[in-house]
Amino acid sequence: MSMNTRRLLAAGIVAFLSLAGCKKSAPPNVAAQVNGRSITFADLDKQYLAQFGSTDNRASDDQVMIQKMEVLRGMIDGEIMLQRAEKLGLMATDSDVDGKLNELKAPYTQEEFQKLLDSRKTSLDDLKTQIRRDLSVQKLFNKEFTSHIQISDRDIADFYNANKSNFSWAEPHIHMAQILVTPSPDPNVRNLKSDKAQNEDQAKKKIEMLLKRLHQGEDFSMLAQNYSEDTSSAPNGGDMGFIPQSSLEKANPDLRKLVQALQPGQYQAIHTPDGYRILKVTSREPAGQRELSDPRVQQTIRETLMNRKDQLYRAAYYEMARNDAQVVNYLARQVLESRDQKK
Repeated sequence: MSMNTRRLLAAGIVAFLSLAGCKKSAPPNVAAQVNGRSITFADLDKQYLAQFGSTDNRASDDQVMIQKMEVLRGMIDGEIMLQRAEKLGLMATDSDVDGKLNELKAPYTQEEFQKLLDSRKTSLDDLKTQIRRDLSVQKLFNKEFTSHIQISDRDIADFYNANKSNFSWAEPHIHMAQILVTPSPDPNVRNLKSDKAQNEDQAKKKIEMLLKRLHQGEDFSMLAQNYSEDTSSAPNGGDMGFIPQSSLEKANPDLRKLVQALQPGQYQAIHTPDGYRILKVTSREPAGQRELSDPRVQQTIRETLMNRKDQLYRAAYYEMARNDAQVVNYLARQVLESRDQKK
């Protein structure tokens, strides 16, 4: 096992273990418990298949276990948030779920949608369950902090004055966002899910999974925060800011051609020498100074400040919720016990 793999494995185990539950015997077929509620190995395997597909024969047992612990960490966080939503009476209704499901199905025929479910190794009932969970957690976040974020005109003016040069362009600019996935192991990558592809096959499967979730209507910025491996743009929801059109001349020809073809609001995946990217064009802006009186300038600043606050509160909320939860990770314990048996 490589040194990086050992470090990742050890870090994952330390993060998952709950000292309070170390001496409690593991219930049958339970991967983890959150406040006494079980996450089964069957649930974990199903979620793992949905994200990574069938196990790659070239992946080592350690690599697969690292992936499973990453998936389980996300499931634990999701369960913590769901229980909070339940406690506050914020669970999504049947009509909420049906509305979202119809929205996801709209671009497809019934046959195409079924094929999409089959490709994700999931059923319609499983999808509806996941939709209910996601909508409930969204309601929780909205109640706890998003709806309370206030951006004043003074905040917008202060940001504009401090960054006025950024709104003055000698040439056209493109406002872009990206989700980056690379095949090289890197313990320094940080995103909300601590998710990192370790090789070419994992990177390809991960980008395909993210594309599917985008096609199903999930928010680009949230997927970027959770999964993008670009340390500079991931915290900002993948936002790369405004890029001068001339800078495209230095870009990879295929990437340049793709960016030039994308219309505002569109996104597309591309394989570049440094990995896989999903690029999104938010807007195209002509040359010149943007004044504060321009509604688009105000909206851009407002969204930037809103996203910053939302990401800050979301990260803090996750940490506080984990502190308050009683979590026992039996999968992590099994990994340590297997290590002890080999000594």
